[in-house]
Amino acid sequence: MLDVMCFSSVYCQNKNSLIFTGDNFIEQSKTLHTSKGEKKISYKAYLHIPYVSNPIDKDFQSLNIFVPDKVDDAVINSINAPILFDIAVGGYMPVNNVESETPSHRGELAIAAGYVVVAPGCRGRSNRFENGKYYGKAPAAIVDLKAAVKYIRYNNDRIPGNSDLIVSVGCSAGGALSALLGASGNSSLYDEYFKEIGAANVNDNIYATACYSPITDLENADMAYEWMYGSLPTKTGLVNQYLSEQLKNSYTDYLLSLNLRGKDDFGTITAYNYKDYLLKYYLFPSLKKYLNNLSLEEREGYLKNHTWISEKDNTFTFNAYLNHIGRMKGLPAFDDFEKHSPETIVFGNDTLNARHFTTFSLRFETKNKDVQIDNDLKLKVDMMNAMYFILHENQGCASHWWLRNGTSDNHTSQTVMINLATKLQNENKNVNSWLFWDGGHCADDDPEGLIEWIGEIIELK
Repeated sequence: MLDVMCFSSVYCQNKNSLIFTGDNFIEQSKTLHTSKGEKKISYKAYLHIPYVSNPIDKDFQSLNIFVPDKVDDAVINSINAPILFDIAVGGYMPVNNVESETPSHRGELAIAAGYVVVAPGCRGRSNRFENGKYYGKAPAAIVDLKAAVKYIRYNNDRIPGNSDLIVSVGCSAGGALSALLGASGNSSLYDEYFKEIGAANVNDNIYATACYSPITDLENADMAYEWMYGSLPTKTGLVNQYLSEQLKNSYTDYLLSLNLRGKDDFGTITAYNYKDYLLKYYLFPSLKKYLNNLSLEEREGYLKNHTWISEKDNTFTFNAYLNHIGRMKGLPAFDDFEKHSPETIVFGNDTLNARHFTTFSLRFETKNKDVQIDNDLKLKVDMMNAMYFILHENQGCASHWWLRNGTSDNHTSQTVMINLATKLQNENKNVNSWLFWDGGHCADDDPEGLIEWIGEIIELK
């Protein structure tokens, strides 16, 4: 058993609460439809297990564990199986573990492959005590998810599965948290929060991470959005072009600071050549694959209905692509001036529901060109951003990354995920990134692909 040090008197008095006994479970089964036909899966479900010794709210700070017994007639030995850590967060809202007792479809596919599945609850931006105080603002969600990983690792010889082979997955805000979990492994920035809730004093790094449409790099996301969509109208018309131009110019500087080196001999990616990079390495290949999977009749029909795509060579201009997908959000897209966005609410505190988290929006609201985000909030913004840890070369960063988005997703700039992929590639991480053609937010045209990829990277261990 891994040794555990006491973080607090509360933890010391209740450390047995962190030991997984495996006494209580229910047996479940389901017939699953896959590309290889129907599969019947049978598994044990261990439900609503608190993963910290001093939970602020046990309904959210607990998890489910699903352990495969049989797939069709084959008995499964999952002692050393990979563990899919399935994050259900959306919009940075909390996940109430008590409300879920079955795995997601992705979790079922993992079970069919013989993998153990862990589905954690966690706090989020709307959690509030009866006295009105909030208890799920940043960085509560990532603190909880890390604490759940610590619980699994602490119980490595009691919970089926190999805690050295944890693979997180999530989409949207869940995708951002999956990326953050992968990037921030073993960082000391969260230690005081772990002490407060009584998390196991073991490592929280994970082996791999899968991120679908990650809403991350929030302090730079407004700039990225204007770089991509600034000249496009919303439903109510063009946004303020003067402010949009300011954000675009700031993004130019930010991209230079990243020093992103493109694939092959492309060189350094900048605000001026990024469109060419996206077209060559992501958008054109995505369309090509999509068209190749159509029948000749379907292909001809698709191109006739999408005249902005050249029938001759199946290429298009970046502006034509943008006009096709359109702009979804106003300005600023994330740190909005009215503080109505999910992201401003994430960065509230125990008494304030929402706060500005970028200097740009704070200065606009206060009309003070010298005002700055305070250091405590800046730290929380860093703690919620996977790019912060990648740029600081965090030693606990996951080695394997699966990144996916849809080409029609306009919730954030396409550059947000591609920046992440490129910087990780520059750091010699194993990155598998792709855009699903015509896919929207959290698109997944190949749900079994992730499961197969996990099998492949396990062989690299």
